[in-house]
Amino acid sequence: MPTINVDIVSAEGEIYSGEAAMVFAPAKMGEVGIAPRHAPLLTALKPGEVRVQDTEGKEHFFYITGGMLEVQPHAVMVLADTALRGDQLDEAAALAARDEAAKALEGMSAETDLAKAQAELAEAEARYRAAQKLKGKR
Repeated sequence: MPTINVDIVSAEGEIYSGEAAMVFAPAKMGEVGIAPRHAPLLTALKPGEVRVQDTEGKEHFFYITGGMLEVQPHAVMVLADTALRGDQLDEAAALAARDEAAKALEGMSAETDLAKAQAELAEAEARYRAAQKLKGKR
């Protein structure tokens, strides 16, 4: 069975490195699935969940706050702004962050940067969705 080498790194260091049968990532324009021998691709990533299906069929979950995805026929590189392993996600903290971001957006004043507030809300919602999804898979 063909495989693809996967590296997930952030400013904090390497999060994951290994062989995979399939990788799924949250590209800006929608989720992408990458199989071995995929055509070269470079795209921006939005906050969300990266799933790596290893050669035995087990899925590994990671939450990223955005970044870049580089795909070559035999390698995938996720350069994340920030990345967490799925088991590091705290659903309660993610819910609190989502609620706080939503309140900040509601109580906007002239000094508040609308784009920044919307980005913070989108990131918090993505983190909460990932935490909820992983809760059922633990």
